[in-house]
Amino acid sequence: MNQDQVVAMTADTQLERTRARYGLLAVVASNLAIVVVAIVGVWRLGGDKSVIVGILTAAFTAVSSMTTAYLGIKAISNTAKSLALAQQGAASASTPPASTPPAAAPPAQRAG
Repeated sequence: MNQDQVVAMTADTQLERTRARYGLLAVVASNLAIVVVAIVGVWRLGGDKSVIVGILTAAFTAVSSMTTAYLGIKAISNTAKSLALAQQGAASASTPPASTPPAAAPPAQRAG
């Protein structure tokens, strides 16, 4: 592996870490926003049990959907990347090394 490939792999790994961190941050922030809105909604409605159940059900559905979508997309992305790297590694392993073509034989001399 040459220096350029090592640098490219390091940059790719760093990019994936950054994507994962900010994606998770977005999911956590949106889940917190949903929880805050649900708490404020329950507090402002003053204890009507049927409305509270509806708000909490909607909040739970939104949080679970958001989290499941993020984790599902991340898992599929990681799987696709692993498969692509495996295929790339298999293709490079099965390709024979480049060789120089055989030198041309000198022309036959005529007896004369």
